[in-house]
Amino acid sequence: MKKIRCLLIDDEPLALQVLASYVQKLEYLELAGTCHNAIDALNFLQKHKVDLMLLDIQMPGLNGIDFLKSLPHKPRVIFTSAYTQYALEGYELNVVDYLVKPVSFERFVIAINKLFQPNTLSVGQHTEEHYPGFKNSFIYIKAEKKMRKVFLNDILYLESLKDFVRIQTTSKSIITYQTITYFEEKLPEDQFLRVHRSFIVSLHHIQSFTGTSIEINNFEIPIGRLYKMNVLKTLGAEM
Repeated sequence: MKKIRCLLIDDEPLALQVLASYVQKLEYLELAGTCHNAIDALNFLQKHKVDLMLLDIQMPGLNGIDFLKSLPHKPRVIFTSAYTQYALEGYELNVVDYLVKPVSFERFVIAINKLFQPNTLSVGQHTEEHYPGFKNSFIYIKAEKKMRKVFLNDILYLESLKDFVRIQTTSKSIITYQTITYFEEKLPEDQFLRVHRSFIVSLHHIQSFTGTSIEINNFEIPIGRLYKMNVLKTLGAEM
C-alpha cells in the first residue's frame, strides 16, 4: 500500500507534536517531515516529494496562505489555524479542508478522508483500489452553519442561484454559499455534467432527455445553447 507522505508546517511545537501523533496513528499516512515556518517548508519541498501539507496560516514571516499561493506545484493542503476568518479564502484556494485548533483526532480523520473523494486525488495516487474501505463517495457541504455530508449517489442536480447553489438530492434541497463552477471542478466528470450555465446534473439519475431539456425525478432541467453539443455528445445522441 502506497502511503500518503505528509509535511507538517507550524510555528507552534505543541501543534506539530499533536499532528505528528495523529499521522502516526493512521497506517496509510507517512510523516515526511516537520517545519516551523514557510521558508523551511519551501527548502524541504525542493528536496523531498510530499503528497499532503498540513499548513498553519499564522506564522512569522510568510503566512500559510501567501506561501501556498507562491508554490508553482502544489501538493494537497489542509489548513490548520486557531482563527476561523481565513476559512473562505482557504476553500477558494481549493484546499482539502480547514481545521480549527485545537484539532481533535476525530476531526483530523474526517479531513484526511476527504483526500479519497473524487477529484481530490493527484493523478495516479491513492484510489479505492489501494484503500478498499473508502466507498460510497461523499462531499462535505457548508450549509446552515454546519458541514453536511452528502453522498454523491444522492445528488440529482445542482442549480446556481447567484451567490448560492441549491443541491437537490433524492430527499431534500441544500442551499450553500458557493459557486456552481466550484462544484463543477470538484465533482467527478464521469458522474456529473454541466448542461447549462446554472445547472449540473447527475448522469446516473437522468430519466429522459430531448434537445432542449433533461428529466430527472420529474424535475425538468434546461440544456443551455452553449452546452448542447457537449451534452448530446456525452449522452451519445444526435438531435
